[in-house]
Amino acid sequence: MTTQMTERGWRGTPDLWLEAAYELLVEGGVEAVKVMPLAQRLGLSRTSFYWHFPDREALLAALIDRWKARNTGILVARCEAPAATITEAMLNLVDCWVDAQLFDSRLEFAMRTWALTDAAVGQAMSEADATRIAAITALFRRFGYDETQADTRARTLYLTQVGYIALRSLESFEVRMSRIPAYVLTFSGVAPAEAEVAAFRARHAPTSVAPASP
Repeated sequence: MTTQMTERGWRGTPDLWLEAAYELLVEGGVEAVKVMPLAQRLGLSRTSFYWHFPDREALLAALIDRWKARNTGILVARCEAPAATITEAMLNLVDCWVDAQLFDSRLEFAMRTWALTDAAVGQAMSEADATRIAAITALFRRFGYDETQADTRARTLYLTQVGYIALRSLESFEVRMSRIPAYVLTFSGVAPAEAEVAAFRARHAPTSVAPASP
């Protein structure tokens, strides 16, 4: 974030401080998220922070809430989006792996790293994983897969994605798009129709590719 100098006495906003904290988190991990570096990045005084947050722990809690709403909330919503076929439903979910505005892989990596050293964050991560797997399982159940098939396919899909995030895999837009139909077939057992793939490609411009796939 570019240092923001403003009129005398301005203390920023909670969202401004939170966005700066997010950037420090994804760049350097939770240990980088401290009040003085935040103030320096924003070009504001250290005391300005305390107009918006009582302490650093409150800011960290806000980061956790942001991650829950962004990554878990949107993923669940994509699982529940209307779809006529299992393959269309799968592509609705795969939107998350292609569009960084839907699922933030950098934030996910930072949160998983943070969870290794903080029991409370680790618990939140376990709960998020369970919620996401349950949502994907429900997606498969919606299209007639039995409980064992739905659960196994959901875990295969989700744990593959977690692996991509952990490895910080990078792909070009075209490579990613070329693999999507095969991923849908692998995870669902059904190949997507050409029209479904075309609609999926049409809603994703090759300008912003998230750092993890499928």
